[in-house]
Amino acid sequence: MNVLYNTINRLNYLVNEIPGKIKEIPEVELTNKPAPGKWSKQEILGHLCDSAINNLSRFIRAQFEDEPFMVVPYGQDEWVSLNHYNEMKTDDVLTYWIAVNKQIIQIISNIPEDKLAVICELGNAAFREGELDKTLLWLIEDYLVHMEYHLRQVIGEI
Repeated sequence: MNVLYNTINRLNYLVNEIPGKIKEIPEVELTNKPAPGKWSKQEILGHLCDSAINNLSRFIRAQFEDEPFMVVPYGQDEWVSLNHYNEMKTDDVLTYWIAVNKQIIQIISNIPEDKLAVICELGNAAFREGELDKTLLWLIEDYLVHMEYHLRQVIGEI
């Protein structure tokens, strides 16, 4: 359970440290789109909110739905576009990101050990060759890896 413990600790660290770093970035830099069709830094943060919402559902449902748990992909660009993150106040996007991730921490902190081994079938949600069936623990770890990747796009070193 060291992996889960380390993941929870890292998520707690990020939820506590990242908002202050984002608040130091000028709004014009946060909302600037680097190119047509590319997300602004604020939209990347919004994408992390969408990822959190979708993964929160997965982390809960994988514990009680039939195994293998089917991970259903979501339209990331559509979620970002329809949530209008670039038009929101940065503080509101941050509050949303913090709240959902605190709930994720709450949920994953209480997953019974046997449920961490639930097989999760990624199907067409797989983004790396050969990674079709993974465990719930892997899905949780991958959530953190994905978050850190995007946070680096927003603030650089984390």
